[in-house]
Amino acid sequence: MFGTNSRYAGLDTAVATVPDADGGTRDVRYVRRRFVPQAGDATTLADHLLAQGDRLDTVTARYLGDPTQFWRVCDANTAMNPPDLTAPPRVGTTLLIPVPRV
Repeated sequence: MFGTNSRYAGLDTAVATVPDADGGTRDVRYVRRRFVPQAGDATTLADHLLAQGDRLDTVTARYLGDPTQFWRVCDANTAMNPPDLTAPPRVGTTLLIPVPRV
């Protein structure tokens, strides 16, 4: 369902039986909830000092070689909203870059 480098890879799927418009039922498949890891669970690969104009995708590409892995940086920094990590008030602070888990 999801690629191996997706944050959702490996999550269990479930089925819910719900009513349909014809008075019968239908099965809806879904991926179970993903919980964000606790702060400090990741091993740090690098510390990145945020500069004006840094973007999360380019920072992630620089350290992890893949801009779509931004979610790993979000998890390591306990960010639910990726743009919050590089917003202007954060310039000059350190962003933790995790060692990717396989």
